[in-house]
Amino acid sequence: MKSILVIGIGRFGQHLCENLAKHDNQIMAVDISEEKLEPILPYVVSAKIGDCTNEAVLKSLGVGNFDICFICIGNNFQNSLEVTSMIKEMGAKYVVSKANRNIHARLLLKNGADQVVYPDRDVAEKAAVRYSGNNVFDYTELADGISIFEIRPLDSWVGKSIKDLNIRRVYGISIIALKNKGGHMKFMPGADYVVESDIHLMVIGNQEDAEKIVKKLS
Repeated sequence: MKSILVIGIGRFGQHLCENLAKHDNQIMAVDISEEKLEPILPYVVSAKIGDCTNEAVLKSLGVGNFDICFICIGNNFQNSLEVTSMIKEMGAKYVVSKANRNIHARLLLKNGADQVVYPDRDVAEKAAVRYSGNNVFDYTELADGISIFEIRPLDSWVGKSIKDLNIRRVYGISIIALKNKGGHMKFMPGADYVVESDIHLMVIGNQEDAEKIVKKLS
């Protein structure tokens, strides 16, 4: 459980608060609009109305007491940049700022953000990968070009063991889990596991290698 400050409650900020609450985090939300705060009241321990471009308002929040501060101001980049810079100067431990463009991300990172997120871009990229292949059921991009794909097995894999297929050497990916029709997961199947046609495979690997498998499934 962490103490988290969320500044700016648009669509992203609202979803962020709802999902952070599911993991039992203690959340304070701040927005200039009382109307935007109302839907998230069940998910936060504190909600404050205030203009966070005002230095006095930011100081009153005690930003240094939070484990993470999210800056989710999406409609005015200048405000986002100013707030990011100010809360870092006030002692914020870790600042995550929302960006819409690469140039915005670079400026935010130079002015106090420890990390930048691109919610719109990330959703678009994930949707593009998932729906470009007929047999890709989920996709998650990790750090350093590593991705996890949920796929059906290639026809040539069915009836053969992981050991016989030598998937890691031949394809550059590893099977980390199996998912049956009921959605139940079995993690880290052994080398003797024989691939079945009606299961989904969770595979991890370099993005380029994983996409080669996806193309074979298209």
